[in-house]
Amino acid sequence: MSGPTSPVFLAAEDMTGTERLLRVVDTLAEAFADLSAGRTSSPPRTVVPHRGGGELLAAASVWERHGVGTVKITTLTPGNPDRGLPLIHGVVAVTDLATGRVTALLDGAELTAVRTGAVAALATRLCAPEDAADLAVLGAGVQARALVRAVSAVRPLRTVRVFSRTPERTERFARWVRETSGGALRVTVCDTVKEAVADAAVICTTTSTDAAEPLVEAGWVAPGAHLNIIGGTHEDALEVDPALLADALVVVEERTAAHAEAGEVRAALAAGLIGPEALCELGELVGGTAAADGRTSVFRGVGLAIEDTAAAAALCADTAR
Repeated sequence: MSGPTSPVFLAAEDMTGTERLLRVVDTLAEAFADLSAGRTSSPPRTVVPHRGGGELLAAASVWERHGVGTVKITTLTPGNPDRGLPLIHGVVAVTDLATGRVTALLDGAELTAVRTGAVAALATRLCAPEDAADLAVLGAGVQARALVRAVSAVRPLRTVRVFSRTPERTERFARWVRETSGGALRVTVCDTVKEAVADAAVICTTTSTDAAEPLVEAGWVAPGAHLNIIGGTHEDALEVDPALLADALVVVEERTAAHAEAGEVRAALAAGLIGPEALCELGELVGGTAAADGRTSVFRGVGLAIEDTAAAAALCADTAR
């Protein structure tokens, strides 16, 4: 039996629902504003690769203004989807900075999905047209589902087009979208990436590609579209043609992290398609020192430790209500 000082445990079902998701989005906005203003930081994570292409990752950060810190341990196993297992497993420990006490443990895979979706939702809310109704998704796994939930929470979606290289998983994803939306979203399974992204107002890429050959060509993207790029398994993997960034509003979580880990950003910088000054941080958009201007917008996320801290803080506060 749990005692008065035992940490609470938040399972996947404790992190569901649109209201919870929007509270996470709002809390992340606050965290990104603090990050860009220098009021908090997000230390780099430790990545330990091992045979078979898997990785063990550890990330820790504190958000002093909220008196909370987190440590997350996750594993990324690329072969898992073919085994019928999640790509990501893990656990997050939440600490009270005032006492040092571990106050909560959260399912790490679900928290990763929720905060990844919520960060993309924040970028979509800040950049995409308010009437954006057509979503294209590349990938059909856990992160793809998280992004559908997230974008649906901030934009009035009517249609979802999906492309994935695994037909069975794609059909299962399409059924999930239809069922969870109560039929409100019209879902189309596409045979090619080009078919999926053509004329889409919002495009989300969630693949586990490790290739340097992009999946999405620049010419396939409609002018003024918003893209959330969150996939790729290492710092040189590309989901989207770096040429797309040349004339786009390029949004990142943090410039330093993007330089180190964001394949499309690294490639565009190396090719001279953009300069370092072209990168806009989410916190700058939140704080109003930068704004979307109608151009195609590209959010390239890599995942930061402070995002786990902010998302966990929001979810724990929600549980305590």
